[in-house]
Amino acid sequence: MQLLLGLAGCWVPAAPSAGTYLCSSSPVNESESAVCAPVKRMSQEMLLEVAHGQASPCSLTFGQYACAQSAWLQALPDDFLVSLYTCLSPKPASAVDPEYSVLFFSKYDAKKLIAALTMFSQRFSHVPLSLEWNMIFINGLWEKMLEVPDVDSPPVLSQWIHEGLQPFLVEPKVFACLRAKNLSCETFQMIVAALNGIYANLPVEEQRNLYAGIKHYLIQDESNQKCYSAAVPGLNSTAWFGNYLGSFLEHATVGDLQLFGDEATLQRFTRDPVNIQMISNLTLLRETALYYTSLLTSGPGFPLSSLPDRLVCYLSPSAVSNLSRDDALSLAQRITKSCPLNLTHRGITRERAPSSLTTEELQVASALVRKFEHFPPEILRGLGQAAVGLSISSIENSIRDEDLEASIPALGKVRGWSAEQSSAIINKLLRSGYQIPDGQSLAKLGSLVAGLNSSTLRSLSSEVILEAVKLPEFAEQMLPLPSALKMAFVEKLSSSVHHPADLVKYIPDALASYIPKSLLVFGEEKPNIQDLNSKTWTREQAAMFFSDIMKTEPDFSSLSQSVLQGFTCAAANEVEEERFQELAKVMKKKNVKLGEDQLNCLVKMVTLHGIPKDLDSYPKDLLLFLSPSDYAATGSCRQFFANIGEANLDLLQRESSQRKQLLLEALACLRIPGTQVTEEDAEVLGRLVCDLSGEYITSSGGNLLKQLSKCDSFLPEQEEAIRSIISSGNTMFGPPAAWSAFTLNELNGLIPVLDHSILQQIPKNALTVWLKNFARDSALSREELATVVEELRPTRHKRADGCPAGKQITEIVLEDDLMPLNYTPGELRACLKNVSLENHLSQMLTYAFSVEQLAVLKEHLDETYPDGYPESLLYKLGSLISFVTPEDVSKWNIYSADTLAALLVNEPSDDQASVIIKRYIDLGNPLNVTALNAIGTRYVCLLNETELKMIDSNSLKLASLNLSACSERTKEILYAKAKSAFSDQQRSPAYYQLIEPYLGGAPAADLKALSKDNVNMNISTFMKLRRDSLMSLTPLEVEGLLGMHLGDLSKWQTTSPIREWVQRQKQSELDKLHVGLTGGTQEGYINLVTPKFQSPSSASLGTVAMTFHLLPALLTSFLMMWVFS
Repeated sequence: MQLLLGLAGCWVPAAPSAGTYLCSSSPVNESESAVCAPVKRMSQEMLLEVAHGQASPCSLTFGQYACAQSAWLQALPDDFLVSLYTCLSPKPASAVDPEYSVLFFSKYDAKKLIAALTMFSQRFSHVPLSLEWNMIFINGLWEKMLEVPDVDSPPVLSQWIHEGLQPFLVEPKVFACLRAKNLSCETFQMIVAALNGIYANLPVEEQRNLYAGIKHYLIQDESNQKCYSAAVPGLNSTAWFGNYLGSFLEHATVGDLQLFGDEATLQRFTRDPVNIQMISNLTLLRETALYYTSLLTSGPGFPLSSLPDRLVCYLSPSAVSNLSRDDALSLAQRITKSCPLNLTHRGITRERAPSSLTTEELQVASALVRKFEHFPPEILRGLGQAAVGLSISSIENSIRDEDLEASIPALGKVRGWSAEQSSAIINKLLRSGYQIPDGQSLAKLGSLVAGLNSSTLRSLSSEVILEAVKLPEFAEQMLPLPSALKMAFVEKLSSSVHHPADLVKYIPDALASYIPKSLLVFGEEKPNIQDLNSKTWTREQAAMFFSDIMKTEPDFSSLSQSVLQGFTCAAANEVEEERFQELAKVMKKKNVKLGEDQLNCLVKMVTLHGIPKDLDSYPKDLLLFLSPSDYAATGSCRQFFANIGEANLDLLQRESSQRKQLLLEALACLRIPGTQVTEEDAEVLGRLVCDLSGEYITSSGGNLLKQLSKCDSFLPEQEEAIRSIISSGNTMFGPPAAWSAFTLNELNGLIPVLDHSILQQIPKNALTVWLKNFARDSALSREELATVVEELRPTRHKRADGCPAGKQITEIVLEDDLMPLNYTPGELRACLKNVSLENHLSQMLTYAFSVEQLAVLKEHLDETYPDGYPESLLYKLGSLISFVTPEDVSKWNIYSADTLAALLVNEPSDDQASVIIKRYIDLGNPLNVTALNAIGTRYVCLLNETELKMIDSNSLKLASLNLSACSERTKEILYAKAKSAFSDQQRSPAYYQLIEPYLGGAPAADLKALSKDNVNMNISTFMKLRRDSLMSLTPLEVEGLLGMHLGDLSKWQTTSPIREWVQRQKQSELDKLHVGLTGGTQEGYINLVTPKFQSPSSASLGTVAMTFHLLPALLTSFLMMWVFS
């Protein structure tokens, strides 16, 4: 049993593993064996000296202990196994050591051995054991266990497994030992039962290791024994999953199940009452749950009423196709009850969107809804969540107006409405005269509120909005709303609440991040910490009130992660050093994520009086700005880089010297010879693996793949190396031809790197299952998924004369996210004739269509709307935006800022965006807050001077822009408007946070004024200041602006514009800054800086003429100084 425990690890090849010679298959008889003959005899006194601590345990050999008399060994203390292992593990094992192990443990009293193993477990529970000595120990413990009375009883077996064997679970490869022992299915079943008893208390990783060992035993191919045979008594139980997998079934993939039996056998297993009862309490991998449910329901004779509630969430449309209306209604009620939105699945790496439903869930809902022709209130209430399957035509034609209004409470609880569905329901309600006179009427809409358009919402009184959001059940409906509607809610709420504290109190959490920064300035008003802690803020928002918090909150640990991320240098600079250290440590405990500028400030303040000796108490990201030598007092360099590997490496630019230096130091610390990195070292490197060159990737084989799959991007040479390694098949994942959907899920970050030659090797079924069950939860873009879809479609496209039989596009087809797999571009073009896409377009454009298929969809829309798309369709263009031409845009009626926002959120090219924005403005629309937020940082630099001057200062006050990439003229215009907008805050500490994005256009006089306000400007903002303004600043003024960041000047003094500023200053004045600046003007000298003349197009002729007019005077002055010097 002990063996089994240690053995339940990773997959082991079918061929005998190296090291199985360390496992003997039978007890050792000392009297008949020569095993002790060559061993040097010892006396009882020698053993007692070891037992009493008078001699080292290492003074005797393993053979001497094994060949000692049994009675002598009982004198050994309980911690002796710890000492013995410590002596033996550094030494290479010999062929006779497995027999010594059997002999040694056979002489131990069972109760004393359990006590010794318990102590051993406590010492080594988290320390990997030597593989060789793990196998040797397990060999003897296994044989000893078999001699224990009543070992077949669950309590005794469980005691051995639970109290003594945990350290042997760490190295899964010892499972190979079971191969050397004839373990019966009956014994194995008892072992699984014992393991199942402690399953819930095991870490997930240990559960997986155990499952891998169990699976290995069940599919060992020498005997082809899977512990099931219908013709053999004792092996013919169909409760096989319960008997041999138990709760470990939670880690089984579909591919695993198919190894355990053919489909007919598996179907018998799934229908066994014991297995059905067990499965009711398990959380399976999503793909496994779908397959298991399909096995249960696909054959005849299984009533859906017997399906466990957990599995009704995984039904296929075909399973519900033959239900009666009554049965459909009954099933719909079970789905509503058993399938909450936050249903968890093992193996899903990302949370689903709040309103997201899988294709199967939508298709099942549609199948249930199609059982009914009309929808009176009682049917809509009975359908519950399944009402999400209502088609647009059913909403518009099969529900009477009065029935729809009566059903609002039920429909408002349904999650997952598409934009088209919620809009259709709301529009039908409003057309029928539905009124929203108060907050209760608005709140009653529930999830349907997403169907309101912004103009309708803005027409409601602010009091109605405020009353509604105060109701918790309605506030929960805010999360899935589109951004434009969220902003409209915030606008209405902010107009009805006149104090920041009240706004923070009443705003639902889902809307908090949409509050403009300028509305979060508390001034003399004291913020409510509890209210702030209960909301989710952006870093920029939290910075607005961080200073207020620092002054009023004595206990930093009471602050939320979201509030703490607003850390600013200016605010922190005002607290005592001890309080600051406390703040920094709280940030570590709360896992606060800070930006580069914040961390730059934090590291300066933390190390102001030397490097702390407890750096592990501070945020890990801080280490990115330190070196291993700084960490020496805290821990080893290996520990330093293990922390770096878990830090946010993206804070440092990939090609930066700082990041390159970290990698070089890490490789030196780990003493990696050449370019081969072990899997263990790769885990220490963490995200630094992403910076390893292609040579390292190639030399390291498959050791790096798991870490590489977490990287965001690769260089071409890295991609080539990854493809080479994967193509070789020499990795733990095997060749691509053997991959399953689960393999693809583990490596999903590498899928964009795979080329055609690799993708075509992967089984089509694996790709299809992955697309169906995992793709929606991956971080891959629609374009990257389209590459996989291309591999699954026929390579030769037959010319389609018409829509092929069986490929007509119906509602069911339009709701299937695998639709791109089933149509070539030609077929799609032929089958779309006379099909309306408007009600399905937004959903369809999330599917992985290829570029050619998207072009067909665009053609279809052009044919349907030759005079231009209706405004309602502009909200749904999604990825089709890249096909839009200026001629298309000229036909559009972009009458609202919400429509502009809906178009620009699709990230059109700059040329397309310019045309769209111009069309919006040419139609007489204002550049209001909604329009400015829609244009945003990405497109604001495209606006010309005339358009910029149209912006009202009050609108700018509520917008969020970053002008760093814009021209100086754009910055100047918008700075003037921003200064006007925030003029009422000029005496507030928050003023700098508000004006900072616009400072690139500030005149020198305004910067000089700011230098007196302790703003602690970061160096990146300083370097983007207007050049003439920066050159006008004195060293003292620069010191006032930069504050804590003054020292950064020396790092950037060779970079423009700091280099030119330094050259203009007197060296004596620079020296007073004490930051090591050089290159200034020496006393008695002047620096001639080559003037940067503006081109005639941007400078007046008068200015140029005046410059040349002054040159003679300047030269005369220079010559006189030279003569008299």
